[in-house]
Amino acid sequence: MSQSYNRGLVEDFGRWREFTAGMWAWIFHKFTGWVLVGYLFTHIAVLSTAISGANAYTDTIQGLESLLVVRVMEVGLLAVAVFHILNGVRLLFVDLGLGLESQDKSFYASLIVTGVIVLASIPTFLEGAF
Repeated sequence: MSQSYNRGLVEDFGRWREFTAGMWAWIFHKFTGWVLVGYLFTHIAVLSTAISGANAYTDTIQGLESLLVVRVMEVGLLAVAVFHILNGVRLLFVDLGLGLESQDKSFYASLIVTGVIVLASIPTFLEGAF
């Protein structure tokens, strides 16, 4: 017979307010990883149109690039990829024992650098969309 178990605050949805920078880094890293895996399937689907010929692939790419929502999603994809890369490098240094005392600062730095790169790239992604 199973026993009931008091899980405490596990079901408390207000618990996120207590998260430290390390927990947010873990959540964002997992989320961005799953987004990149999902994008991989979309990328393969678009590339598979090349099987039908060069014209089909070109038409697909031009059709997607003409949609504003796709261009905005590309900016989001850049943000996801840049953060995942920077946080991965941060984690590599932590695993090597470098910067253990400043993990919070390095997480915030990766967020700021991601924001700067994405903001600087927005004009390039949205060029010709309007």
